[in-house]
Amino acid sequence: MSDDVDRPPLGPRRTVVTYLKGAAMGAADAVPGVSGGTIALLVGVYERLVSAVASVTPGAVAGVLALPLPGRRRAAVAAFRGFDGPFLAALGAGVLTAVVVVTRVLGPLIDSRPVPTFGLFFGLIGASALVLAADVSLETPGRAGAMVAGAVAGFVLSGEGSAALPAGPATTVLAGSVAVSAMILPGVSGSLLLLVLRQYERMVDTLRRFVDALVAAPRAGLGPVVEPGTTVALFVTGAVVGLFTVAHGVRLALDRRPEATLAALLGLVVGALRAPVVRAGLDGSSGDVVAFAAAALAGVVVVVAIDRLT
Repeated sequence: MSDDVDRPPLGPRRTVVTYLKGAAMGAADAVPGVSGGTIALLVGVYERLVSAVASVTPGAVAGVLALPLPGRRRAAVAAFRGFDGPFLAALGAGVLTAVVVVTRVLGPLIDSRPVPTFGLFFGLIGASALVLAADVSLETPGRAGAMVAGAVAGFVLSGEGSAALPAGPATTVLAGSVAVSAMILPGVSGSLLLLVLRQYERMVDTLRRFVDALVAAPRAGLGPVVEPGTTVALFVTGAVVGLFTVAHGVRLALDRRPEATLAALLGLVVGALRAPVVRAGLDGSSGDVVAFAAAALAGVVVVVAIDRLT
C-alpha cells in the first residue's frame, strides 16, 4: 500500500492496474451493501484515494479547466497532477465502466426477480453492519446516542419518509453528492445510500436507458439521449459538488470524532436493513421467504469473504 501513498507516476502498466482496481471498486459500489471503500483497502489504493480526494479543491479544478486558455497549458497540467489527477482519472474510468456493466445486469433482475435480488442486498447490508460493528465502540452515552440517531434516520428514510423526495434535478444532485462520500467510507456503499434515499432503482434504470440511447444514437439520433443524459449529468455534477462538501465533511468528522461518526454510520446501515425488505414486496408465501433468505445468506458469504481478504 505504501507504493500507492507515495503517488508514483502512472506509466502504461500502472495505469491499467489502477483502472482494474477502479473496476473492482465500481463493481462493489454498484451493489448496495458492498463498500467500494472496503475494496479500495483490499486492493491497496485507499490511502492514496483519500489523499487525492482531499487535494481536490475548487481552485485546483479551476486551474485544470483553464487548459484551453492561451499560455495556461503548463499550469493546468501542473494543477491536474497536483491533486493526483492521472490516478483519479484511471481509477474513475474503471469505476464508471464497472458501474455501467453491473447495473445493466441488476436492472433487469430488480424488475423480474425482486425478491431474491433484494434478499441478496439484505444479506450484503446486514453482513456489512456486522463487519463495521467490529470497529465501533459504544462505551459512552454519546456514541450510543449517535448509533441510535443513525439507525432511526436509516429506518425512517428507508420507509415512506424518503418517498416524498421528488424525482427532479435537485434530488439527483443530492443523490450524487451523498453517494460519492462512500468512496472514503469503508463499510458503507454509495448504492446503499441511494437505496435509503429511494433513488437506487431510478438511477440504475436511467443509466441503462442512457447507455442504450448512446448505442442507438447512430441510427436513432441524439433525441433519446437527452432526457436520461441530463439526469446522468446532474448526478455527476452532484458527485463533483460532493467531493468539495460531503466527502470533506465526512472525512473531517472521521478525523475529529471517529468513534461517534462510525457509531452513527453503523446505526445508518442497521436502519437501512428496512429498505430491501420494503422493496422486495414479500407477499408472505413460503417460496418468497425461502428465496429471500437464501439470497441473503449468499450476500453474507460474499461480505465475509471480502472482509477476510481485507
